[in-house]
Amino acid sequence: MPDFPIIDAHVHLCDPQRFSYGWMKGKPALQRLVLPEDFTRAIGPVEVEKYVFAEVVVDPPQHLDEARWIAELATRDDRLAGIIAALPMEKGTAVEKEIEALRHVKGVRSIRRLIENEKDPEFCLQPDFIAALKLLPKHDLAFDICIFHHQLPAVIRMVRQCPEVRFVLDHIGKPPIRAGGFDPWRQHMRELAALENVSCKISGVATEADHQNWTAEQLKPYIAHAIDCFGFERIMYGGDWHVLELACPYPRWVEIVDEVTAGASLSEKRKLFRDNAIAFYRLEA
Repeated sequence: MPDFPIIDAHVHLCDPQRFSYGWMKGKPALQRLVLPEDFTRAIGPVEVEKYVFAEVVVDPPQHLDEARWIAELATRDDRLAGIIAALPMEKGTAVEKEIEALRHVKGVRSIRRLIENEKDPEFCLQPDFIAALKLLPKHDLAFDICIFHHQLPAVIRMVRQCPEVRFVLDHIGKPPIRAGGFDPWRQHMRELAALENVSCKISGVATEADHQNWTAEQLKPYIAHAIDCFGFERIMYGGDWHVLELACPYPRWVEIVDEVTAGASLSEKRKLFRDNAIAFYRLEA
């Protein structure tokens, strides 16, 4: 366990009475009220100094209201230091009106449009999607990439078209852990990491394994490969709570990441567990 306070770059909060989450139907473990005080209970002995809220894919058109709700929660929890808000990037340059609306929401630091469930393998390569991405730098916003491993080739092409955009790959690209597969995820991660405007979250790994039967030794090679690809300058810890709880208690996930980096220096561990997230999401701004 790190012996310093950490920053969690990926935490979910939700309120099914306030918002609708179509993707949660049939998932009662997720479809419940989740507030900062629940996160406090879940982290147990782990000292989380700050955390970043990641949008929870509310049904449209509730995404702006979700961001405003989180900003309101942040007024009561000093740890809630940043917001990854949802936007329909497929709208192209027309989405700038919504970007402007988000400028009035304190704490918004990045945008996410979930790509993982799109059937079109080139969904993120649509001209309008690319045009919307290119709007983000002038608003000092980053983009969180959330995909499954088979979508990495399209994402690599997307990033190459947007060299001015700051990207972060969520959940190490969701490799095929249940199937025990490494390739071609392994090679694609190297290709993506070669693009210097991309960082990577060490998050969402246990939930890609068999939720009931995974082992730490099964997860560790995937985590180690992601770190090896991006280096300690471009990785950041993410809990992916409360989704994490489908497979793993919060403190155990922290322990696993800590064990993988047992040979790292204190400086490297601080970059992983706090410094890089602070810089990427401008948490001290």
